[in-house]
Amino acid sequence: MTYDELIESSPLVLVEFYATWCGHCKAMAPVVEQVTEILEGRCKVQQLDVDLNQEVCDNEKINGTPTFILYKDGKEVWRRSGEMPGRELLEAVEQNM
Repeated sequence: MTYDELIESSPLVLVEFYATWCGHCKAMAPVVEQVTEILEGRCKVQQLDVDLNQEVCDNEKINGTPTFILYKDGKEVWRRSGEMPGRELLEAVEQNM
């Protein structure tokens, strides 16, 4: 599946750009897991390893990890980099439903 196909695969898609070596990404892992469970069936959540997806990262101008991008109907509607509380991540998604 291409990145374009991924972001168009559901009406609402949250993509986390992460790195296996990133401490902030590791800290966000349980938060992302919890948010994914809460949003099940309402929003697709996908993680992309920046080291394995360099071209996508360049195209999406990913400068740090973790970076979260929310797509609605294939268009970016929200973006944030760094650690954040789960409620903030959840609110960003729910505001765009």
